[in-house]
Parts: sequence; structure tokens; C-alpha cells
Amino acid sequence: MNRRIIYTSAALAVACLIPTATPAAASTSACTHHWSGPQVCIRITGRNEMNSVTAIWVNPPKTTKTRIVQLYSNGKPLFGPERARRVGTTISYTWNTFDTGAHTRLCVKFASITRTACDSTTYSGVPGPL
Repeated sequence: MNRRIIYTSAALAVACLIPTATPAAASTSACTHHWSGPQVCIRITGRNEMNSVTAIWVNPPKTTKTRIVQLYSNGKPLFGPERARRVGTTISYTWNTFDTGAHTRLCVKFASITRTACDSTTYSGVPGPL
């Protein structure tokens, strides 16, 4: 009998919490898929049209501390080139949250690297937190 009360109480507590929980932010990432050479990734974090974008060079030489990176939107340069910096073992740069548009193809390309990482924004239909 005590177990039944505990299970019922737990179920009611979960049922009360779920409707009030705010939706989680969408996040996607994509990387170049080459087994040798530079590995470049793009991470898009946000919801619907409002996203931040991070360019990541996963395996730079240890002597490389910075590298210029460009963000592209549907094939066209977006914002000026930025200087990505080493953070631990990777080199990365994050563009602050901005209106990327929904269903937009975003790509990042580091200077002197032929590989480009791309991913697309999506529209979840769920408005983000205010």
C-alpha cells in the first residue's frame, strides 16, 4: 500500500512538472568527414531563426594558435572574417546569437584549409523563451 502511494505521488509530481518546463534550445552540429587532414565542424545553437554559430577546427597543429574563419549563409559571406583562437586542443570562434533565418544553410571555412563544414537551421515551431 505504501509503495502505491509513493508511485502515485511520483507520477503526479512528474505530471505537474512537465507542462511548466520550458522547451530546450535546439542544437545541431556537423563536421567534415575525412579520416586524414584537418577536421572542421560547425555547431548551431538556438531556436528557429535566432542562433549562435561556432566554427571549430578539431585537430590543428600544436603550434597554431589562431586562424581566420569565415561564416557563409546560403553560399554568401556573412559578417567579416573573424580570428578564431585556440581553446585547449581546438581552435574555435563563436558568433553571438543573431537572426540566421529558418531553413538556412550555414557554412564555416578556415583560411588555408580546403574543407568546409555546413549545417542547416531548422524551424521547430516552438517559440523560444523571452
